Amino acid sequence: MGFERFGKVSYVSETKVKDFVNYLEQGKIMGTQCRICKKIYFPPQMDCNNCYSKDSMVWREIVNEWTLITYTTAHFAPTGFEDDIPYILAIAESPEGIRLFARLSKDVSEDQLKPGMKLKLVPVRLPNDKISYEFKPIGG
Repeated sequence: MGFERFGKVSYVSETKVKDFVNYLEQGKIMGTQCRICKKIYFPPQMDCNNCYSKDSMVWREIVNEWTLITYTTAHFAPTGFEDDIPYILAIAESPEGIRLFARLSKDVSEDQLKPGMKLKLVPVRLPNDKISYEFKPIGG
């Protein structure tokens, strides 16, 4: 199916968005949009939490220019990720109004960050053939 390379499997809503992994592998930042109420989701969902419609979503490319709202440096990590600390977590907003909580690239230091700066989402390869995404400054 492909989604096991992004995260856990076996939930119907996750398997409905299996194409998300394929898009990430192509370098595309794709979300879903409800055909009924027009709400946009990233990460993608196949059922709309806004108007509660089922199976009314279509794939949509997300404008990949995010504005940093805030960030924090994590000095503790969940079990299995202790070697990653410290790392920076950020909240940024897309031009479509999507707010996303994601990790910042390891090559970005806290002194480079300012709320309002422009970021992009980039796909990243993780161990065990997993794929995810992280923020990176535009132009960096």
